[in-house]
Amino acid sequence: MEKLTFEKRQLCDIQGRLFELAWKNEYDCPMFIEAFMNSRAAAALDDVYDRLQWAGEEYILEELNEETCGLKKAGCVFNREVMYWAGYIYRYWHYYTGQSSREIYEIADAGTMNESWLGFHTLDAAMAIDDLIEIHEQKWFRP
Repeated sequence: MEKLTFEKRQLCDIQGRLFELAWKNEYDCPMFIEAFMNSRAAAALDDVYDRLQWAGEEYILEELNEETCGLKKAGCVFNREVMYWAGYIYRYWHYYTGQSSREIYEIADAGTMNESWLGFHTLDAAMAIDDLIEIHEQKWFRP
């Protein structure tokens, strides 16, 4: 893979901050992640260019809240660092593989990201993604 451009790294950071903002707003983390990764907002971020990409995390969160008719508060709350890392890695994953957010979520859901953070957050993003894909394939092919 070619090195990510500055703009793409900024979008990874924006998505990381979006996930962190969901944590700050005390949204149920697994439900937020599932809603986002399957949303029109995530699809807009997956696009080559969409105005939403440069709207900022607060605006994206408002759009998602409107799209879902209200995100659920409380419930299961992950660590703040887990949320930022998951958001960043999910966006990086899109650039690394070309997969949509929806496809990525099918491979690594919120629970997988929460469980993987401790061992993977210090890895290079591409290495963490490769490992997450390998874990998914091992689960898939288990007899």
